[in-house]
Amino acid sequence: MTLSRTILAWGALALFVAVPVLVAALSPLHAYRPPSYVAASLAGVLALGVLLIQPLLKTRPPGVAPARLRRWHRRTGFVLVVLVAVHVGGLLIASPPDAIDALLLRSPTPFSVWGVTSMWAVVLSAVLVALRRKMRLRPATWAAIHNVLALVVVLGTVIHAVQIEGTMGTVSKWALCLAALAAAIAAVARARFPGISRRGT
Repeated sequence: MTLSRTILAWGALALFVAVPVLVAALSPLHAYRPPSYVAASLAGVLALGVLLIQPLLKTRPPGVAPARLRRWHRRTGFVLVVLVAVHVGGLLIASPPDAIDALLLRSPTPFSVWGVTSMWAVVLSAVLVALRRKMRLRPATWAAIHNVLALVVVLGTVIHAVQIEGTMGTVSKWALCLAALAAAIAAVARARFPGISRRGT
């Protein structure tokens, strides 16, 4: 891949992530909201951006060595866990009854179920990563479990996000959601069929 295409690819990725975050940060819906709610909202948007970046690191984007990609995949996984914790914790502080109802699946809002499902998939993924060596899973078994959980996280988060009429702009939100979903599917497909090669490389 040429330098210009590499710059264009990384620039497009930056826009997909930065624009929804900027739109959310400037949203008038944050007016008069407590800081914990604003932090939770922005953490959720950033988490969605991480869900676009993480699978792309497994599809070997241009200009980065494979070993570095693996390290950054693990690091972004840790960042995702932190952002989910801030998102849930901020909502618990801002509105405990609503957040508890959502966590206990008692909330009347459908998007809550998808958000909680995605949250627990993130938690389970983090636990499995921490215990991977002790569990001594075969590489194929580990990959299958990890990929299934990753798809649950992305799909649950996307449905959660698109059902919320919140601080994210409609166009930027849909663009980021569809991009994250496509990236996750591409990463899983590449892991399932390693012989698939990218054109232009």
